[in-house]
Amino acid sequence: MPRVPYSQLDAPRILDTIERLHVRIRERFPDASLTAVAAELVAVGRRHAATSDAIHRPNWLLRGLSALLLALGLGALVLLFVSVRRYDPGNMSLLDLVPAMEAGLSMLFLLAAAAVLCTGLELRRRRSRCLKALHELRALAHVVDMHQLTKDPEMALHPGARTASSPERRLTQFELARYLDYCSEMLSLMGKLAALYAQRFPDPQAVAAVDAIEDLTTGLSRKVWQKIMIIANHPGPDRRPA
Repeated sequence: MPRVPYSQLDAPRILDTIERLHVRIRERFPDASLTAVAAELVAVGRRHAATSDAIHRPNWLLRGLSALLLALGLGALVLLFVSVRRYDPGNMSLLDLVPAMEAGLSMLFLLAAAAVLCTGLELRRRRSRCLKALHELRALAHVVDMHQLTKDPEMALHPGARTASSPERRLTQFELARYLDYCSEMLSLMGKLAALYAQRFPDPQAVAAVDAIEDLTTGLSRKVWQKIMIIANHPGPDRRPA
């Protein structure tokens, strides 16, 4: 069945958007460290697109082993049934049949438990890879937040006396608004990369971790937009480029 357009996130399009954002930041701020962060986001996005695909693909080795164990368990059940059907009171007593039934049931239980263990092992491995990747996105989101931390719109609108420890503030109002907007876009795209995992791996723990990433990036982006709104409400002569 053909894939319905716009019904789900498309990893190549997300990567294309991230790469365009990197180019835009590099063209606007070629010497800023935010350009290096955007380049890192491009590399992270490519890795996460590949990881989400790998997590979605089944582990045929574990699934084949689980199927084999289930088949052996069914074989043991059939043998147990045949043994009961062949029970002859004249040749063997009921006390002789009970140990055979116990051995058969024990083997069936062990094989079924091993099959369930193989299935659970595949799930745990996929979940572990997903949570590890989401942790990387969480750390990168905080890196972006650190870059916007010292971008104070009040200092651009109403510059005052500097101290020896004051950070460098060379951006104009227009440049500061663009810098903050780029930070917000990067945070939003990190949320979309996280959503790729929940889209293809609807595990409850993975979905909860994705929701936490989206809450984090949304909260950090909200702080950025508060600064952007301060700039927007105080238009100045340098809001637009020459």
